[in-house]
Amino acid sequence: MSDYFGKDVPKLGFGLMRLPKKGIGKDIEETKKMVDLFLDAGFTYFDTAFVYPGSEAATKKALTDRYPREAYTLATKLNAFLAPTEKAAKKQFYTSIERTGAGYFDYYLLHSLMENNYKRYEKFHIWDFVKEQKEKGLIKHFGFSFHSGPELLDCLLTEHPEVDFIQLQINYADWENRSVAARANYEVARKHDKSIVVMEPVKGGTLANPPAEVKKLFKEYHPDMSYASWAIRFVASLDGIITVLSGMSDVEQMEDNISYMKDFQPLNAEEQKIIQQAQRILGKSSTIPCTACHYCTEGCPKQIPIPEIFSAANKQFGNGQMAEAVQHYQETASEGHRASDCVACGQCERACPQHLPVIKHLKQCAELLEK
Repeated sequence: MSDYFGKDVPKLGFGLMRLPKKGIGKDIEETKKMVDLFLDAGFTYFDTAFVYPGSEAATKKALTDRYPREAYTLATKLNAFLAPTEKAAKKQFYTSIERTGAGYFDYYLLHSLMENNYKRYEKFHIWDFVKEQKEKGLIKHFGFSFHSGPELLDCLLTEHPEVDFIQLQINYADWENRSVAARANYEVARKHDKSIVVMEPVKGGTLANPPAEVKKLFKEYHPDMSYASWAIRFVASLDGIITVLSGMSDVEQMEDNISYMKDFQPLNAEEQKIIQQAQRILGKSSTIPCTACHYCTEGCPKQIPIPEIFSAANKQFGNGQMAEAVQHYQETASEGHRASDCVACGQCERACPQHLPVIKHLKQCAELLEK
């Protein structure tokens, strides 16, 4: 591998967006166990964000209050798109410092840049603000997370060569996906000599439970290897990767990830060919490629649980499990908040980092699951 910033960071990062829940809040005791396992295994990189509900506060209780500052590295993000004013946007940084109790951030990101919001970061002078915090020592490295195409990425990296790294959505299912542009974005980042933190390597959990044909392919090669392991090892095998974020939700997921990432081995030639077969299969898949980030639900006027509805439909689309799909849907979508209650306002599609035709998919789900 070539020399690059962050090459010595362990290749598994703990994404803190999907932490275990207890009631309506986070399960702090379960999170503590996961943090302990992660650090004991030699991993250090934790990733949260201002807009992840309860995540920064949970990070303080489970991590920063319990471990010396040099024992871990912490990343968080500023989301100018959701801030009404420049003052409110900049205040997010200080709020994150207070919530996490970290004192400073090892990695700080401008959050989820794409066509409909990147100019807001310029308008609010956020690039300069972040550089100022770095000069003060409150940020060690800064970059941005990105959800758009290679043309915009190339433009941003040309205009802002000072960024230390970027965070990209990369997984084997989206490698040639035109709307996600995983391969194209990866190549632009490496052209600019930028190191990469990978998000959504398991595509919001979708690749931990892929279509039956993909499962069969993986199990025939290695019966004991988890489906998620194929996804995470695929991206960790790429050049220029700082770490791969896994949004783990329980101890079992943590233990599985540690089992194959503690002594990480890149995919061999035969495994690469199997991944290519899986990509060809998924190219024919009718599943909805939702990553369950929930950005779509925050402003939904009907409070429709969109990712959960798509997950229910995918049981049929991906595995032919119609009965399970209907049951999951009935458990998820209550009266007044079903797929058919969508008013097509378009808020979800504007917020979706995957650029999905959410309204169209909700109509499909209603036809499939509300018969």
